Amino acid sequence: MNKLFLSVFLLCLSMSFSVLANSVETYEFSKPEYEVRFHELNKILRCPKCQNQNLSDSNSMISQDLRREVRRMLEEGRSDEQIMEYLVMRYGQFVLYKPKVDRVTYFLWYGPIGFAVIGLGILGYVVVRQRRKSKSEVVKESIEAEQQLDDDEQKALDKILGK
Repeated sequence: MNKLFLSVFLLCLSMSFSVLANSVETYEFSKPEYEVRFHELNKILRCPKCQNQNLSDSNSMISQDLRREVRRMLEEGRSDEQIMEYLVMRYGQFVLYKPKVDRVTYFLWYGPIGFAVIGLGILGYVVVRQRRKSKSEVVKESIEAEQQLDDDEQKALDKILGK
């Protein structure tokens, strides 16, 4: 009975490991420089599905298709710019990790700087306002302290007012 249990357990265990295994894609290139360019392109192109992974890090079906497409275009002799242009036409600027600066991506590139300037402006305004407020309170307190009469002055004032 123990041998049967052990056999079933080992069979189930071996089947579970095969489910966890990922297939490794291997590509053969006609020129060694194509392989270097392939890996460089896969690092700068973003997976349209995964959003924050490049093509080489993603295991999604679309990134596998895009890797095959990049390899095919490399073998056809296309330049890196032509490959990126094709993918941008098909998937939009999103497919590039560093999109070109143009009318559409201007806010993407310079928006964070604008927000930082606005934030620093607001922070500066608040700090200056607080300093002015605290200075005016100090001046007000010193004026009130100067305006308070000592006992002799208060008696003389009461005498003048007829109290």
